[in-house]
Amino acid sequence: MNFRLLLFLPILIALSCFSINRPKERNAPSSHNIPVDQIQLPAGFSIDVYATDIVNARSMEWSPNGTLFVGTRGEGKVYALRDEDGDQKAEKVYTLASGLRMPNGVAFKDGALYVAEISRILRFDDIEDNLANPPEPVVVYDEYPSESHHGWKYIAFGPDGKLYVPVGAPCNICESEDPIFNSITRLDPDGSNREIVHQGIRNTVGFNWHPETGELWFTDNGRDWMGDDQPACELNYAPEDGLHFGYPYCHQGDLPDPEFGSKRPCSDFRPPAQKLGPHVAPLGMEFVGGDQFPADLSNDILIAEHGSWNRSTKIGYKISLVRLDGNEATSYEDFATGWLDQETGDVWGRPVDLEWLPDGSLLVSDDFADVIYRINRD
Repeated sequence: MNFRLLLFLPILIALSCFSINRPKERNAPSSHNIPVDQIQLPAGFSIDVYATDIVNARSMEWSPNGTLFVGTRGEGKVYALRDEDGDQKAEKVYTLASGLRMPNGVAFKDGALYVAEISRILRFDDIEDNLANPPEPVVVYDEYPSESHHGWKYIAFGPDGKLYVPVGAPCNICESEDPIFNSITRLDPDGSNREIVHQGIRNTVGFNWHPETGELWFTDNGRDWMGDDQPACELNYAPEDGLHFGYPYCHQGDLPDPEFGSKRPCSDFRPPAQKLGPHVAPLGMEFVGGDQFPADLSNDILIAEHGSWNRSTKIGYKISLVRLDGNEATSYEDFATGWLDQETGDVWGRPVDLEWLPDGSLLVSDDFADVIYRINRD
């Protein structure tokens, strides 16, 4: 091998790993026999494939101009999808950036795409006019912790116009000296005025605001290694700022942690609005709205359950429905199942995030099958 090439090889490798690469456009392939016929839905609903080969598809954001932005975690890429011919399938897929550090979260505001890496927030200005050649990103904020454990982020703009950014626990269970961990924060779109809004949250990767009250609801992933059946994962309700939801002292509202529970009682904290299944890993959530879903589900909550990773019998791998009566959860039930074979324990898909289309149908991302589905009313 050429001696000069050997000298420059480490530099070339580093650049290929960490630079933001130029985008690539491609035609999305056919569905590759994704077994959507195995998905069970309520009567009157159907599911189809919206896009395939969206490798490690995670959080989604739909723009008013009809672009679907998709973040990833392990893949390090950010995608933009377009359905130009209106056939409810994305035939154009752009890779906007690669080499990023777990760019899970995406949000859109004033023509700009915001992307959350572990320790920083990036902004791609005028992105929809430049899908084939996006600008270099602006670093909006770069002072979030660099720990990768629960470091990937879901982000969204709230009714107040601020960007909400969670910071997960840097461990399975621990007390963190830095109060930024185990929290939901918010900041202005320009990165200024960061503040902690809520604490005691182990790892939320999905939240939203009630369409009528504007109050925050979010999912939270319970700790591991307390057995198959505890603690429950959580759906939480935050009617005001400054709440503490228990981690690491109390789980599911009534279960003291075996290591830290003696330090503070569960009565100190706000309990969950709904206990979810243990280790189901709830991620994205959406309030039901639009013309396609029945009126009796209006403002109820759909949750993407990514599924357990270390439970002796798998659980989750579905979309669940939490029915509400005002601000009270009244039931927790299945909405879409079939990614997990209950008899064999085999898994072929893992729902991550949910996003409404303007026609009232629902998109579902899947980072295991590398696909995005569309659920609609027949």
